[in-house]
Amino acid sequence: LQRMLSMAVEVDRSPTCSSRKIADDVFPFVLNIPLRSQREALLNTMESQLLRCRLLELLFQHSCDVPTTSSMSLDKILYFLSHSSVLPQFQDETATWQRWDEMLQYLSLLLLSYQTFPLAEHLRTSISNRMDLIAQKAKPRLQESDDISQLDIQLKMNDFISRMQETLEQPFPPQIQEKLFMLQ
Repeated sequence: LQRMLSMAVEVDRSPTCSSRKIADDVFPFVLNIPLRSQREALLNTMESQLLRCRLLELLFQHSCDVPTTSSMSLDKILYFLSHSSVLPQFQDETATWQRWDEMLQYLSLLLLSYQTFPLAEHLRTSISNRMDLIAQKAKPRLQESDDISQLDIQLKMNDFISRMQETLEQPFPPQIQEKLFMLQ
């Protein structure tokens, strides 16, 4: 399945467009995956970073009270950090802290996926043009919304931690503390 999805993204002259179409079709099925371990297996084994990034983007858009229409960027990831509620209740009954833990896991995965494709930019171009970019050692083009400051990160993280503390009303488990540190 992962190989087929990866090839389906690459077939089009615009991998960005094809990943959007595929993610839009696959997303309802992701929402119906009953267990966290199954959702993580799907997302962690995804060969196409572009597709994984788009699926995670849709998941966070779904969990935002006010979805954003901005394009994928570091600023948008910070937006998700500030505006996402805990991920939607899937079919399995999990403790609230575990749902926050899953959200942190996916935020980290989104950040890793995003760093792979827009900053390298090669994955956004068709496979026939990609070899030219690699041969030319083309420099990545940063988007305007990728220029964020340490202060922005710190403020958004502090706000996120406060929201999480209000919800959990208990000290953070070690797994969450570790994920918060890694995400920051």
